[in-house]
Order: sequence, then C-alpha cells, then structure tokens
Amino acid sequence: MKEFVICINNKNNPASLIVGKIYRKLDDPEAESFNMIRIIDEDISEIDGYLYPATYFMPIELPEKIQQALMVAENLY
Repeated sequence: MKEFVICINNKNNPASLIVGKIYRKLDDPEAESFNMIRIIDEDISEIDGYLYPATYFMPIELPEKIQQALMVAENLY
C-alpha cells in the first residue's frame, strides 16, 4: 500500500503545491528525520520528488482502487 498525503499549506511554494491536492509520499527516512517529506509535486519531471516541510501535509488513508487510479494518473505524465 502506497502512502498518500494531502497538502494543507503551500506557503512559499504556490507554484509547486496545491492546497487540498493528494500527493504520493516517497520513502525517505533521512528527510523524515529532519521533519521533511519527499513527494512528487506539480513538477512531475523529477521522478525522485522534492522535499517539503512535513507540516505542509497530512497523511490520509485511501481505498486501494483510489490509490491505483492515482498511480495510473501519475504515470500518464
């Protein structure tokens, strides 16, 4: 099961993050130790994602079918 988060703050990053949008969280224990989160943002050309403050996001649980749909949509870009 993939981890997804919803953006609750896009301070200083309005071009990269959309408040209320669901993003896929990438595993990055080192970033998390600094209270950062790695996600695939609006600049989907960077497959390794970008780091943002973890406080900009809230984790959410999604049904498997929605997760699959989001993964397919992400791969279309």
